[in-house]
Order: sequence, then C-alpha cells, then structure tokens
Amino acid sequence: MQMPNLLSLLVPVAYLSILLGSLATFSYLHRRRKLTQALSLAPYFPPHTARDVYLTLLHQADHQQDLKQVPNSVLCAALQERAIEDILRIREIQTRKGPLNTLLQRGVVGDEIWQRLLRAEQELEAELKDVVAEANALASGWGSIIFQSANEIVVNRLTKKKIEEKRATLQQEKTAWEAQRERSRAELEGELDLTKQVEQKVVEQTSTSESTPEKAKPLPPTGSSDEDVVMVDTPAGEVPPISASAGANVVSSGGGGKGKKKKGKK
Repeated sequence: MQMPNLLSLLVPVAYLSILLGSLATFSYLHRRRKLTQALSLAPYFPPHTARDVYLTLLHQADHQQDLKQVPNSVLCAALQERAIEDILRIREIQTRKGPLNTLLQRGVVGDEIWQRLLRAEQELEAELKDVVAEANALASGWGSIIFQSANEIVVNRLTKKKIEEKRATLQQEKTAWEAQRERSRAELEGELDLTKQVEQKVVEQTSTSESTPEKAKPLPPTGSSDEDVVMVDTPAGEVPPISASAGANVVSSGGGGKGKKKKGKK
C-alpha cells in the first residue's frame, strides 16, 4: 500500500522538478545570450580619449618609478577635459533619444541601435559618478561645480565655432550680396531710363500741340434783311455819320416804298 502512495507522490514532484529545471535553464541561456549580444554590440560613442589621458597621467608614477609624479594642476586640467567630453555626450544622448524612440515605435529602426544607446547612457552615468569622485579627491568641493564649469566651456567653444564658420563664409556672402545689389541697381536704372523716355515723349507731344495754331472759326454771314438789322438808339444831338453806300441804300429803299404806295392807290 505504501508503494503506490510513494509513486503517486513522486510523479508530481518529478514533474515539478523537471519544469523548474527547464525554466531555470531557459532563463540562464536567455540571459547569457542577451549579455553576449550586448557585449557584441558596437559602442555607441567612440573611445573616451580624455578619460584615457587622465587615467594615464594619474597612474604614470605607479607604472614607471623613474618618472616624477604629475602635478596636481595638470591632473585638474585633464579631469576638466574629461568632464567636457562627458557633457558633449550627455547633450548628444538628450538630442537623439527622443527621435530614436519615435522611430523605434514606428518600426523604422531596429532594436539594436536602441540597445546601444541605452548601454551608452548607463556607462555615462557611471562615468559621471567617477568624475565627481575624482574631482572631490583632487580638490574639496570641486565635484559639485565641475560639470557646471564644463558646460560653460562647452557653450563657449560652440559659440566660437559658429563664429569661425560665419567668418569663413563671410567673403562668399559679401560677394553674393554685392552681385545682388548690382543686379537690383541695374534693374532700377533701367526702369528710371524707361520712365524718362516716357516723360520726354509726353513733353514733345505737348510742345507740338501748343506750337500748331488753332483753325479760326468762321464768322456768321451778315445779310441785308430787316430781321438782322439791329436798331441802336443814339442820344440827341449826336448823329452818326452815314457813308455813301449806306445813303444810297436808304434812298433806294425809300424810293421803293413810294412806288409801292402809288401802286396801291391805283
């Protein structure tokens, strides 16, 4: 009776042990594969030359006994350059992380480059802690302001770089601006010449029209009819002179009246 009970207990125990063992094996292999892939990934940033220089100067006296110890000022300058390089890498990660995440969600880029960026960010966090510790070891309280001064140096260098780039293209921009100015002046002079020609033509037309006299309008015809005769009252004592032709007309007109009356009487 005890054997069947033991067998009935051993079966689930064996099943659970096999299941747990397989899960543990799968987890171990998966983590090992991920670690191998992470190690096989190319570094996101190039080698940290400033850090290598600082570590070389720091441990120079340890490796070669005949050399003197590096002065503290040189170590401080090398550590400052190391912090400057870290600031540049921080700015680059902050600039690329957001767009890269968006591209990864859309499926434009693979997961490999995202993993490289995350690993570079983790390495940079450890690097910052190391720089702060080294700064405090060289000078008390320097670790709290080393990255602030490094950021100011980075901004100053970037500003100088932009100024130098502008100076390099200054001559080219000046030449292009002078060429544009010459073209604009030529176009403006052409428009002014055209305006002057039009004004000159208008003035010539006006002068010719003023020089030609207007045609004299014909006077209305003067007749000898009684309707066109205008009676003028002359004051007393003033008798207007009568020409010979006018007297003849009056005599003829008077004689005609007497003839008409004689005919009526007959």
